[in-house]
Amino acid sequence: VQLVESGGELVQAGGSLRLSCAASGRTRSIYAMAWFRQAPGKERVFVAAMRGSGARKDYADPVKGRFTISRDNTKNTQYLQMNSLKPEDTAVYFCAAGYYDTDYVRPESYESWGQGTLVTVSS
Repeated sequence: VQLVESGGELVQAGGSLRLSCAASGRTRSIYAMAWFRQAPGKERVFVAAMRGSGARKDYADPVKGRFTISRDNTKNTQYLQMNSLKPEDTAVYFCAAGYYDTDYVRPESYESWGQGTLVTVSS
């Protein structure tokens, strides 16, 4: 599976952004898709995931109530709607796809990754 993210940009605190992740290739084999983020000098961490048919959605505590993960199967595209953005949300955001039902918060559970898109939130 090939993944291409887009939508990252500079935004002021309190603003909103929607990230997109377009998938191509073996999309029918995907079990879970997720978003991770990596701030400068820090590890890549889990943000949100959709598993199975999409009914199962999980979020990291720092983004609960502010971020929403969704998917348009007709376009093979995953989205991350980010509202009430904070400076601490500044990071490169990565889209990931996995074929198995494993620990969805671990980067090692995903076989395919996008190149990342930079989100910068100014105070």
